[in-house]
Amino acid sequence: MTDNLHGQENAQSDPSMMETDPLPPEDRKLLQNLASDDPQKALDHIREKMESVAEEFAQGRLNRAQFNAIYGHYGEQRSIIELLTERNPDTDAWKQVARPGRTTFLRSHFEARPTYYIIFRHRIQKPLYHDGEHPNDNIKHIVGGLRQLWSLKEIPNKGLARKEIDANKWMVMAVGQYSTTIVVFSLQPSNAQTALVNDSHRDFERANRISLQRGVTSDRLVFPQKALLSQ
Repeated sequence: MTDNLHGQENAQSDPSMMETDPLPPEDRKLLQNLASDDPQKALDHIREKMESVAEEFAQGRLNRAQFNAIYGHYGEQRSIIELLTERNPDTDAWKQVARPGRTTFLRSHFEARPTYYIIFRHRIQKPLYHDGEHPNDNIKHIVGGLRQLWSLKEIPNKGLARKEIDANKWMVMAVGQYSTTIVVFSLQPSNAQTALVNDSHRDFERANRISLQRGVTSDRLVFPQKALLSQ
């Protein structure tokens, strides 16, 4: 595993008619800048958005694919506006380039989604529960991760690991005192999504502590992990 177990869019000419969905405050600000006929204000705002995206990534709220797509979109907007205004300072063509709305699609399109999870009691091959869909090729990665974990003389009573697997999919493993949850994601999960897996596993063990100690059957357990697939 790459991380240690102990680690971690035709609109009216009026720009305000462009979007039918409610806009976040920062995009309303950009529409005001468009109405001002000052491309430098729009450029300054785009630069602020680029800084904001960098901060979101630093805080773990975006994955790498989301960051690259959104930051690249803003960079392209900036370069085109600068080129258009350099060629013709009186042009209004830059307004079409600067209009907001695209990044909502990019944020959603490149968001990692959990597609499958499975829960095991330590060193017991029959899973306690599983849900979702995954290609059969993912099984080898799940088995490999469990084999590595179960080969330890002492399994840590808490741990978090993630690993890139087939076709850009990622696997997250959360280890607890009695059990392990493994979640397969469609893309690289953000740090916040990885933490959510860890939290759901902690809550699973907290809610079922007595039953896990006694080794009762899975029909007596509750599974907070079910909420992962609804994210």
